[in-house]
Amino acid sequence: MPYDTIELTQKDELSLITINRPKALNALNQKVLEELADALGEFERDEKSKVCVITGAGEKAFVAGADIAEMAELTPLEAERFCRVGQEVFLKIEEIEKPVVAAVNGFALGGGTELVLACDLVYASEKARFGQPEINLGIIPGFGGTQRLAKVIGVRRAKEWIYSGDMVDAKRAEAYGLVNAVFPPDKLMEEVEAVAKKLASKPPYALGQAKKAIEKGLVLDLRTGSVLEREAFSMTFASEDRGEGIRAFLDKRKPVFKGK
Repeated sequence: MPYDTIELTQKDELSLITINRPKALNALNQKVLEELADALGEFERDEKSKVCVITGAGEKAFVAGADIAEMAELTPLEAERFCRVGQEVFLKIEEIEKPVVAAVNGFALGGGTELVLACDLVYASEKARFGQPEINLGIIPGFGGTQRLAKVIGVRRAKEWIYSGDMVDAKRAEAYGLVNAVFPPDKLMEEVEAVAKKLASKPPYALGQAKKAIEKGLVLDLRTGSVLEREAFSMTFASEDRGEGIRAFLDKRKPVFKGK
C-alpha cells in the first residue's frame, strides 16, 4: 500500500523502512506509528523478505522523538492512547520472528531511542546522537524507554539518561552496549546492508527461534528461560534447514538454506 510518512522498499531479501518526515526530523506522530505498524506487518508476511532495516530520511535525524506539536494538546486519556499505540508498534518489532536492524543516521532521541531499543541490532553513523529528553518537557518516556533502557545499558546509566535528559554521542552509546558498531556517515548503509545480507543467508526458522528465546527469556528466571530455550532448540530439529546445515558441515561445504 502507498504510505505518506514512511517508505517501504525491497532489495533482494531485504525490506527497508524509511521514516520519511525530514522537515520534522522524522518525528513520530499517530500516522507514522500506524504506517510503521502496517509496513512491519507487510515485512512479517512477506516470505521472500528475511531481514528488515529501519532508518530515517535526510541527513539530520533517524527519529528525533515523538511529535511534540501533536502531543501539546493531548488530554491524559488521549496521551494514554498515543502511548499504547507506540508501545504496541515497538512490541511488534520484538515479536516478529525475523531480524529487525536499526541504521541510525542522525538524532535518535526520545521515541527514536525507544525505537532503537526495540530493534535486534543497531548500527550508527558517527553523527548519531541518542537520549531520552522527555524529562525536559515535564514528561517521561512512554514507548518502552523506562523498561528497555535499563536492560540494555544498566539501571544506573538508564536513570542518568532519563533523569538528566542529556544526549549521548554514538561512540559512548556503543561503549554502553546500545549500539553494535559505529561507521562514517557515508558507509553506514553499505555496512548495514552487508550485515542484513549475512543474516538473510542464515536459516530463518532457527533465527526466529533464537530471537524468541532471547526476547522471552529476558523476563524469565534462569530455570524457566532454560526450559524455553530447550523447547526452541528441539523445535529446530523439525526443520529441513537443520538437516541441510548438519550435512553441509559434515560434507565441508557451504549450506544452502531454503527456509523450511
